Amino acid sequence: MTEVENSRKIDTHKLDSIITACGGDKSHLIAILQKVQEEYKYLPEDALIYIGTKIEGLSPATVYGVATFYAQFSLDPKGKYEIKVCDGTACHVRGSMPVLNAIKSHLKLQDGQSTTNDGLFSLETVSCLGACGLAPVCVINGKVYPQMTSDAVKIVLDTLLEKERG
Repeated sequence: MTEVENSRKIDTHKLDSIITACGGDKSHLIAILQKVQEEYKYLPEDALIYIGTKIEGLSPATVYGVATFYAQFSLDPKGKYEIKVCDGTACHVRGSMPVLNAIKSHLKLQDGQSTTNDGLFSLETVSCLGACGLAPVCVINGKVYPQMTSDAVKIVLDTLLEKERG
């Protein structure tokens, strides 16, 4: 088992505390899933099964169905740095695709790959980030980077990589 996989094992005590904090009722399933995703940066399969067997009136299949129905939830592990590139109309017209391609190239992400092999970065294209006047926009871990260019995004990524190297 790799270090990344090992670090993503579920902690049933943590899940129990999330379930309890959210009221422990099936009517609070979405809130529970949001907190679990906040904790792990995605929804591990083992966590979905645990929640489905722990909460009365739920099944793992029901929990999985809710987790896959809503776009806000991810079943795939996310990187330490979550990069969102807006491809809404304003961003697209102002060059978001060259920025996206520069990120993919710089991080060596292959077609269909959204998280780097080291688990450091994950990349997602979104329809709108609500910052059309700042287009094209990237958001990394909640921080907005306005008027991005291919060159500017490489500088941002290199800064993050240097920070990781210490």
